[in-house]
Amino acid sequence: MRNYELMYIIRPDADQESVQAVTEKFQGIIANGGELTKHEVQGKKRLAYEINKHRDGTYVLVHFTAEPAVVTELERVLKITDEVIRHIVVRDVA
Repeated sequence: MRNYELMYIIRPDADQESVQAVTEKFQGIIANGGELTKHEVQGKKRLAYEINKHRDGTYVLVHFTAEPAVVTELERVLKITDEVIRHIVVRDVA
């Protein structure tokens, strides 16, 4: 299994329940074949530039270990989730 880091930004108009539902959905995908080591909702922050007419976003940082197949499925679901405006998954070499 490999170490990964995931950062995603949720739309600012999503309420607290929607943010909770989105984070639980992604945690469930990671738990299906991987192991969650750290999950941190960093809160609403100002974006460096406007994305889809949004100036703010709720940042979420996740560290996990998983097989590459889990990461492929996670990225697929991230792309089709409407609440997520940006995401990045990076392999952690440390």
